[in-house]
Order: sequence, then C-alpha cells, then structure tokens
Amino acid sequence: MNSRYFLLIAVTIFFALVMALMPLPFSFEPFRPDWVLLVLMYWSLAVPHRLNIATAWVVGLIIDLASGSPLGVNSLTYSVCIFVTASNFQKIRNFSLWQQSILIALFLTLYHLMQFWLNHFLMGVYFNPQYLWPVVTGMFCWPWIFLLLRKYRRHFRIR
Repeated sequence: MNSRYFLLIAVTIFFALVMALMPLPFSFEPFRPDWVLLVLMYWSLAVPHRLNIATAWVVGLIIDLASGSPLGVNSLTYSVCIFVTASNFQKIRNFSLWQQSILIALFLTLYHLMQFWLNHFLMGVYFNPQYLWPVVTGMFCWPWIFLLLRKYRRHFRIR
C-alpha cells in the first residue's frame, strides 16, 4: 500500500515539475507560480507523514539540475519551507482557504528571499522587485491547487 501512495503523490510532483520547466512567453515568465513548491506544501499539509523534508530536498535537487541553478539552492529553500509547513500543519489546516492563501504567500516570500540571498552570495545576483511576482500568482493559485489536489487525494484515498 505504501508504494501506491508514494506513486500517486509522485505523479502530482512530476506534473508540477513539468509545469515549472515548461517554456512560457518571455512576458509571462516573471509571473510563473512556484508549482512544485505549492504541490509540496499541499502534500505536507494534507499527509505530512507521507511527504517529508527529504522528499523536498530530492525534488529541489531535481529542479536544480533541470533548471541549471546552483546545486542545492532549491533543495535548501524547499526543505526549509516544507519544514515550516509540516511542523505547523495542524494549525494551518484549521484556517479558511483564503487565510491559507495568505500564509502560503508568506511561505513563498520566505522561499524567494532565501533563494535570492543564496544566489546573491553564490553568483552576485541583485534584487529586482519583479522577483516577488510569483508570490502573488502563487497566492491566487493556492485555492485552485488545494481544491484540485484534495479532490485527487480523496478520489484515490491517499491517507
């Protein structure tokens, strides 16, 4: 049974990876939501015993390798965000969907600021306010992702 749950969760993470790596028109690229992190946060809230920090670390390494970013940047930032969400999953579950969206926006802000900080020290990147647009789009995508993945989880009885 455990491998079935793992496979079902891995399918959603795979689709999030595809969405994250899929090319977009240049003008829409700054607004791309962090699909992988949103899916990881959903699973860490819904079934925290199935998705842990190690999973976030491995998925972050895959994103690092696929996107060409410095190795370990996404791994570290994903792991920190999943740690925060998984350690507070009981509190976050009790919030309404819009309150969760605001919290998710805060977590996405943490992710982007940590990613900027690491990239600044590793590659000398400078801050651009456009860097935080995915926080806004991720906040507005959260209710849809939440409802879609909850329907998926209930349909396949992932516990």
